[in-house]
Amino acid sequence: MSFIETEEQKALRQAVAAMAANYGQDYYLEKARSGQHTTELWNEAGKLGFIGVNLPEEYGGGGAGMYELSMVMEEMSAAGSALLMMVVSPAINGTIISKFGTEEQKKRWIPGIADGSITMAFAITEPDAGSNSHRITTTARRDGSDWILKGQKTFISGIDQAQAVLVVGRTEDHKTGNLKPALFVIPTDTPGLNWTKIEMEIVSPESQFQVFLDDVRLPADALVGSEDAAIAQLFAGLNPERIMGAASAVGVGRFAINKAVDYVKTRQVWKVPIGSHQGLSHPLAQNHIEVELAKLMMQKAATLYDAGDDFGAAEAANMAKYAAGEASVRAVDQAVQSLGGNGLTKEYGIAAAVTASKLARIAPVSREMILNFVAQTSLGLPRSY
Repeated sequence: MSFIETEEQKALRQAVAAMAANYGQDYYLEKARSGQHTTELWNEAGKLGFIGVNLPEEYGGGGAGMYELSMVMEEMSAAGSALLMMVVSPAINGTIISKFGTEEQKKRWIPGIADGSITMAFAITEPDAGSNSHRITTTARRDGSDWILKGQKTFISGIDQAQAVLVVGRTEDHKTGNLKPALFVIPTDTPGLNWTKIEMEIVSPESQFQVFLDDVRLPADALVGSEDAAIAQLFAGLNPERIMGAASAVGVGRFAINKAVDYVKTRQVWKVPIGSHQGLSHPLAQNHIEVELAKLMMQKAATLYDAGDDFGAAEAANMAKYAAGEASVRAVDQAVQSLGGNGLTKEYGIAAAVTASKLARIAPVSREMILNFVAQTSLGLPRSY
């Protein structure tokens, strides 16, 4: 991979940054605190081609890759206006449908996902399964040519603002043993599909939900890919999820550092800017180094993924997500410390990032599970779980 972005990539980064600056953190937090969605930002990003930049051109996408989509996510996050549903709709669902969907499914869903007119949620996590996807109990059984789905999902982002949801289950014949995922696209107005909001302390315009599938009847063409799919079909969307999670965390880290730097340059105590003291300048410099290192691994992961190296991308994507989550949390914490009491006020906007930054250590996969993965697959150590 080159460490120099192309002119097209530079132009994309600049265009996204310019658009996001017109909204910023004030807009984002105002929407979140009033229980509204960032509809205006989502719609403009879709019209400008940013949401579907990674999707195939023949279905209305930009024809680029995860590298470019992660740039979009990073710049929006750095502006204080991260769109969580970009991780879900184009990165996970758009990728899976593009790779494994039928021609009819691609024509039906991809153009809308690409231009933002369709938002698609993603439902894999279950209350009793946690990180162990092999314990998924949502099942699909045949009824003539139809499918009947029954089960429950939890921590499902933004289903209230989605027109459809991609549900990960298993067929009735595979209730036990290793997961052979069966993936179904379900319009959110389908009878039997219901959800309840999970109250969270995170200040975000995207909410989390428990989702209930009570004998949801679906036509045969709701199935994406094979009903006896290899796990690779699912992970075609999960590696992009980790890359986008890293991109969001990198952006949050940049946002926090920029807020802190702007403050310590101008805040004076004892007749000099407090940023002249190494007790503040060195930690912020360290934060900057850690965020940039995480960004490099994110770029490596995206490059490997776009090149078709799924195994190499899996290792790099997990490492990038881990590194970015850690760097982001530390950068936000140091920003609060640098601003002192002002770091906890609404006016300066850093306090809202404290809880949100913790999400990067937990979702879409916890740092502990990433360490398990790296220990086992990168170091060859015995499996511990």
